[in-house]
Amino acid sequence: QVQLVESGGGLVQAGGSLRLSCAASGRTFSRYAMGWFRQAPGKEREFVATINWSGGNTYYADSVKGRFTISRDNAKNTVYLQMNSLKPEDTAVYYCAASTKYSNYAPAFTDTTDYDYWGQGTQVTVSS
Repeated sequence: QVQLVESGGGLVQAGGSLRLSCAASGRTFSRYAMGWFRQAPGKEREFVATINWSGGNTYYADSVKGRFTISRDNAKNTVYLQMNSLKPEDTAVYYCAASTKYSNYAPAFTDTTDYDYWGQGTQVTVSS
């Protein structure tokens, strides 16, 4: 069992930056692919970014490519999402997720069904 706790959300002006963190419990964190998803009001949860177990492979949604960076520190059981050049359309609840599926092919982890554990989410609001 893995527990995930997100932090770092908040209110920021358009063009600003935020860094989200997701702390994981358990000693097997380094085995999991990790992902970030987001859900805006009235919309489905959508993929944002994913990183493989070692941190060597990442993949991003087109909407955030070049602005967001996913990274992980396996020694700290933490995955991060650095968000720069934020836009009002980035406003959503952001969730981190862990996958027990084994693959080094990061694009294989873009669907919610690829993940087994989810955090409670953190709100990001970008004002115009």
